[in-house]
Amino acid sequence: MGKVSLLISFTAGLLSFFSPCILPLIPAYISYISGISTKELTSKNIAPAFTGKIMLSSLIFIAGFSVIFVGMGATATSFGKLISSHMVIFRRIAGIVIIIFGLHIAGWLKLNFLYSEKRFQTKNRSGLFGSFIIGIAFAFGWTPCVGPILAGILTYAATQQTVVKGIQLLSVYSLGLGVPFFLTGIAMGSFFKLLRRIKKYFHLIEIVSGVFLIIIGILIFRGSLSFVFQS
Repeated sequence: MGKVSLLISFTAGLLSFFSPCILPLIPAYISYISGISTKELTSKNIAPAFTGKIMLSSLIFIAGFSVIFVGMGATATSFGKLISSHMVIFRRIAGIVIIIFGLHIAGWLKLNFLYSEKRFQTKNRSGLFGSFIIGIAFAFGWTPCVGPILAGILTYAATQQTVVKGIQLLSVYSLGLGVPFFLTGIAMGSFFKLLRRIKKYFHLIEIVSGVFLIIIGILIFRGSLSFVFQS
């Protein structure tokens, strides 16, 4: 698979992380999966044992949502293979769908069904297994936040010729979402400073994310994406 396609998937993951309805809640997620209060997380003298616990809990949480996203990628590619004889038509439909998602993310088109937020809560959390379950719930629950961008990557995955390529795309997407989450966990104090600085740019981030999807959608519709990836 072309390096550019993987870079696009990684960028999509980063944009998902910085979406306005995920980024402010990251400290709460890290606090919940680690069992450490936000006050302790932001302490300058955080105990080394806490740091290790945060890192391990974060990795298990990331593994939870990655399993779901990668599974979605494999399923999307399998579906695409079933309709391979109509791939040109499917590619154009996929392009249009991604463009529509881009318009929604940028705030230029309102799609009410994408505002239907579903959060899965789990009260009986037990250690690392609980972190994995919460990661799975995160993958299913935050539809308005990661939905349009994730759907764009999944739609492109459906145009791939092999399931392996779909898995690669969604693995790299999960990496793009997971790396900043992990780094946030081990540098919570710096994260709060960053959050205060970029809060005023949330709308700009939405527009950039939307334009990103629109460009990808146009390239897929025109059949130009493979040319870009090979260049």
